[in-house]
Amino acid sequence: MKVSIGCDHGALALKNKMVAHLVARGCDVKDCGTYSADSCDYPDFAAAAARSVASGECEKGVVLCTTGIGVSITANKVPGIRCALLSDVMSARLTREHNDTNMMAIGAGVVGEKLALEILDTWLDTEFSGEPRHQRRIDKLMALEK
Repeated sequence: MKVSIGCDHGALALKNKMVAHLVARGCDVKDCGTYSADSCDYPDFAAAAARSVASGECEKGVVLCTTGIGVSITANKVPGIRCALLSDVMSARLTREHNDTNMMAIGAGVVGEKLALEILDTWLDTEFSGEPRHQRRIDKLMALEK
């Protein structure tokens, strides 16, 4: 699986841990930055990660900032993206089963490293249920982009 990942300066340390974790899982990772702790603008990196998922270059994507809010809003502005801001394992599972999310966001200042990696694993390992009621809702949601 190819996963894109992007963050701002507030989540650099967690992004680097996640990249190492993804590689250890056998994922191919496209690191969209940032690469330093210097102050930067989260939309630049979240949009790059989202575009790589929307284009089909990557199957899934992860975006991070201090709260996760700004990067999730940014990712969801890219057509074709369904990004969920996650801070617990149950939501990670249900957003894949019910919403077929293709991106997830985490706040590095909100979620600790161990929980963040557990959320990531749960999200990556959970398949979309394919239930007609969930697909119908996703279709309605995606139609809003048109």
